[in-house]
Amino acid sequence: MNQTGVILINGRQEKLAFGTSAYVTQDNVLMSTLSVREAVYYSAHLQLPDTMLASEKRAHAERVIREMGLSDTMDTRIGGRITKGISGGQRKRMSICIEMLTRPRLLFLDEPTSGLDSAASYHVMSHITRVAAREGMTVIAAVHQPSGDVFDLFHGLLLLAYGRMVFFGTVSNATEFFTQSGFPCPHLRNPSDHFLRTINKDFDEGGTPFRRKEQASFLTKLLVLTRRSFLNMHRDIGYYWMRLGIYLGIGICLGTIFYQVGYSYSSIQSRCEVIMYTTALVTFMAIGGFPSFVEDIKLFRRERLSGHYGVMEFVISNTLSATPYLAVIAVIPGAMMYYLTGLTRGAEHFAYFVATLCMCTLLVESMMIIIAVIVPDFLMGIIIGAGIQGMMMLNGGFFRLPNELPKPVWKYPCYYISFHKLQVEMGYSKWVNLAILFGMMVTYRMIFFVIVKIAEELRLKLRGIRFRRLK
Repeated sequence: MNQTGVILINGRQEKLAFGTSAYVTQDNVLMSTLSVREAVYYSAHLQLPDTMLASEKRAHAERVIREMGLSDTMDTRIGGRITKGISGGQRKRMSICIEMLTRPRLLFLDEPTSGLDSAASYHVMSHITRVAAREGMTVIAAVHQPSGDVFDLFHGLLLLAYGRMVFFGTVSNATEFFTQSGFPCPHLRNPSDHFLRTINKDFDEGGTPFRRKEQASFLTKLLVLTRRSFLNMHRDIGYYWMRLGIYLGIGICLGTIFYQVGYSYSSIQSRCEVIMYTTALVTFMAIGGFPSFVEDIKLFRRERLSGHYGVMEFVISNTLSATPYLAVIAVIPGAMMYYLTGLTRGAEHFAYFVATLCMCTLLVESMMIIIAVIVPDFLMGIIIGAGIQGMMMLNGGFFRLPNELPKPVWKYPCYYISFHKLQVEMGYSKWVNLAILFGMMVTYRMIFFVIVKIAEELRLKLRGIRFRRLK
């Protein structure tokens, strides 16, 4: 059964296109490594049209920051799970600030006071009220248990019970309505508390027509996202730097244990062990970046919800920003392992060794991003990623030769989808193997793209089913 209906704004059927409306989620999903100024700057470059100069976008961003009372924290990093940053109230104003950059006619706020004390709640809502009055903006906020001071800031009130409307009108008429209905508000009680106790459920002017606003081009969004992601990876030590330090330490251990294994017939096994262990180590450690991937996906979903950019921009920018760091991880520890152990001499051989390391790591990160979309839980995601990696290593042709693998499942298809085999088979069609690795990486990124698209469709259908049940 399909749900049908119309959206009427000021009595006219309108579309909530980009720039005409904005939605601020309950959770403050922000990039913890950026400062307040940087986060708003990047969002301004993503949302505002290319016709605006960069200096104009920066000036506009700073103006919005000042309007939301964040001037004193402009150069303070937002902070997250590792470092402290701005307060909860400032984070909430920060989230609202980002969505107000386009000056939307309608601003939807989902629990803007959630998790804040009464003073912080009033501070947030009073800033929004002043900006909305000055800009002619309509703010629709779903609020649970607002304080008396916050409640007095509202002009209109919509009370819902079990999905049905109980009251819709001005705040001043609400008390009279409940009194006439036999539920007078006791003296000195907060009216909002009385209304909620009574209905026992959540509560969530003429103008010009809505027109879709111009947005930044695909290329501009791609460049801004790549630059922002690159900066985030640089500042978040859990993304790559910690891994690099571990790689260097283990590289020294591996290089000294297998120091100059030589080129004799008896050294073949040792060289294969070096190659397999290096590949397994570098790719397996990529799982450690999973918490950062989850945070990236949360931010992507929040910004995607408001139409800041599409899935394709995110996929490409994430790949472009990660590649330089993965190249560093492949080159520096890879050189230590390669030359200390005395593998085949020659720049071409070393270049291939490093290229396959980099591509395998990028491939694993692509797989972990897919897992982050499906299982956004740190522990479960790492366990699933480790399990998949372990299975691929077993089928890589090192622990058991390909012709010895059981043909159902393990050889067909598991052996042929294991990227470890392409690293071990370095002496045969090596550049073809590298091209296959690149193709697998692109395939994983496209799978991520498809999963996000399908998830969005399923989410809409589930909301429709939930809505029909409420009715």
